[in-house]
Amino acid sequence: MGDKVVITAKILKWARESARMSLVDAAAKVPVDAVKLQLWEEGTNYPTMAQLEKLAKAYRRPVAIFFLPELPLDFQPLQDFRNKSSAKLGTASVFIIREVQQRQAWTSEIFKENDYQRLDFVGRYTLSDDPKVVARDMIQTLAIDPTRYEHSNPLLEWIRKAEARGIFVCRTSFVHSRLKLNSDEMQGFTIADNFAPFIFINSEDWDAPQLFTMVHELAHVWIAQSGISNEVEVYQNSKAELHPVEAFCNSVAAEVLMPEIVMRQLTTTAFQNDQSVFLHAKKMAVSSFAFLIRALKLGLIENNRYIKLKKEADEGFREYAAKEAEHMAQLKAKMKALPKEERSGPNSYLLLANKNGQLFTRVVMDAFRGGTLLPTEASRLLSTKVNNFSKLEAVLYI
Repeated sequence: MGDKVVITAKILKWARESARMSLVDAAAKVPVDAVKLQLWEEGTNYPTMAQLEKLAKAYRRPVAIFFLPELPLDFQPLQDFRNKSSAKLGTASVFIIREVQQRQAWTSEIFKENDYQRLDFVGRYTLSDDPKVVARDMIQTLAIDPTRYEHSNPLLEWIRKAEARGIFVCRTSFVHSRLKLNSDEMQGFTIADNFAPFIFINSEDWDAPQLFTMVHELAHVWIAQSGISNEVEVYQNSKAELHPVEAFCNSVAAEVLMPEIVMRQLTTTAFQNDQSVFLHAKKMAVSSFAFLIRALKLGLIENNRYIKLKKEADEGFREYAAKEAEHMAQLKAKMKALPKEERSGPNSYLLLANKNGQLFTRVVMDAFRGGTLLPTEASRLLSTKVNNFSKLEAVLYI
C-alpha cells in the first residue's frame, strides 16, 4: 500500500456528490468500504495516491483538484425545464452535461479570441412570438425542406444543416460502455451561445423522437433559452403542465415537421387505422404519437378517435419493439459465436465523432493540425489518443 496523501476533504465529498454517486457506489470504484470513504470525506483519514486516482477517474475530475484549499468554481447547472415529477438526473446525465459544457466553453472562447462573427439567429425570437414565424425562419436559415428531404435519414440532414450554420450537435446514448444514458431522465439539452451554440441529443431513443428533439432544441437556440429537456413530443400531460419554454419549443417543432397547412390537407383516410397513421407519420419522419397529438391539437380528430388510434399505435409499437429486441439478441448471439477476428459492430470512431459532435471534432482537428492546439489538449477534448486522430477524421460526415 502506498503512502497516504493529504487532500481537502470537502472537495472529495463535493466531487462525489456533484457526480450524483452514493458512498457505497463510489467506494466500490476503489474498492474500499463505504465507511473508509466517509472517513476520507470527513478528513479523519486519507487515501493513497492510487486510491485517489481511481476516485478522480470515477468522478471525472482531475487529480489536482483534490489538493486545492477551497472548492473550485464549477460549470453553472443548466436550467431544468423538465416537469417537477421528472426523475433526478443521474451520474450519466450529469457527466454528459459537464462534457458538453467543457467543449462549448472551449469553442466559444476560441471563437471570441479569433473575432468570429456572432450568430444572428441565436435569440432572434422570444416566447411572445408566433411559433409559426419561428418555424419558417428556422427552415429558411438552415435551408432545409421538411417536405422533401435530400438525405435518406432526415435526422442526419437536420444535423448537417445545423452544423453548416455553426450549431454544434452532439449525439450519444452513453458516457462510456458501462455508463448509459436514460431517455426518461433527459432527451436533450441546449447551450444557446451567440458564438458556439451546442445541442445534445440522447440517441437512446428511435430516430423519429430524436428528430423531434433535434428541432425542439433548435427552437431553444432561436429563443436563446439554454436548458434541459425531457418530455419532448408531449403537448399535454395529465400529471403536470409543461414549462412554457418547453411548450413553445414543442409548438415550433410541430409546425416545422408537421406544418398546419399540410396537416389540414389530409383526408379522413389518414386516420383510418394505426397503419395509415404510421405511414403518414413516416412520410413526415415523426412518430405516430407525435402525428396523432398534432392532429388532435388541430382538431382533425376527436378525442375518442385519438384514444383509439393511440392505443392501436402503442400496441403495434410494442410488438415491433419486441421483434426488434429478439432480432438484436439473435444477432448478438451469432456474433458471440464467431471468432473474435470475424466479429463486427458499430464503428467505434464514428460513435465517438457523433458523441463529441462532428463539427466540434473538425474544429479541434483544424486547431491541432494548424499548430494552435497542443496534442495533450486536443487528445483531452476529443477523448482519444493523438495516434487515433486519422481514424477519427476518416469517419467525419460519412
